[in-house]
Amino acid sequence: MSTSKIYIDGKFYDQADAKISVFDHGLLYGDGIFEGIRAYNGRVFLLKEHLDRLYDSAKAILLQIPISYDEMQKIVLESCKLNNIRDGYIRLVVTRGVGDLGMSPDKCSKPSVICIAATIQLYPEEFYVKGLKVVTTPTQRMGNAMLSPAIKSLNYLNNIMAKIEGNLAGAQESILLNAEGYVAECSGDNIFIIKKGQIFTPPIYAGALGGMTRKCTMDIIKTMGKQTVETNLTRYDLFVADEIFLTGSGAEIVPVVNVDGRIIGEGKPGAITGDIMRRFKDLTRTTGVPIY
Repeated sequence: MSTSKIYIDGKFYDQADAKISVFDHGLLYGDGIFEGIRAYNGRVFLLKEHLDRLYDSAKAILLQIPISYDEMQKIVLESCKLNNIRDGYIRLVVTRGVGDLGMSPDKCSKPSVICIAATIQLYPEEFYVKGLKVVTTPTQRMGNAMLSPAIKSLNYLNNIMAKIEGNLAGAQESILLNAEGYVAECSGDNIFIIKKGQIFTPPIYAGALGGMTRKCTMDIIKTMGKQTVETNLTRYDLFVADEIFLTGSGAEIVPVVNVDGRIIGEGKPGAITGDIMRRFKDLTRTTGVPIY
């Protein structure tokens, strides 16, 4: 039996005993928010940035987080300590809480806070060396007028349907287009392309989540004396790119070598992508909020 300790509403539970009510609106309706956070070398990476987004997401959906910002940070660090995390993954969740079978949040008296500190590996190591195969899926990214992509909500069915379609096509990731046909993001990652030394990524208004690793990558690119151009991208732009890579807290930075059957560049991770990956790894080893 696992000895993992999971935080739920003020207490730490063994994994087997960590439970929520079947009437929690996070379960019934996907009514809640979350953050996926990484720990490296005994430090929590970009913790402030993740907590800022968590509280912003809560405000956007009129969800009153029942604990303070400082207390939330302490919970994250304590979860890592109790689970002996030095290199790992933290899932921080806030649900609307227990209500009834109606969907009105007014019946939920108190939101629930959950913190899980464990490990994660989205892709085998070989894909960081050889690159991913990705496909464009029929499922489109929901528009900004439906639900802002800036809100990292528990309702991920839009992304999951795209992931399923990618799996059926034998791809490791899926690209979602928006209603106008422009590239939004992948099912779980942001996307960057490189063409003739210039670096491009879809803008937030195209339907891309403002990812923490996306922002970190753009900062790294500045240190290289380059700029990231945020602009609408089409499938054609992906097909003729010299290099493509994806970013995300879980995935980190991973190269792409095949899009919808088109070989990207020379069919192997490119030099600029490799440089960005190395700089990112160096950054994760030396920065973050100390756990111990």
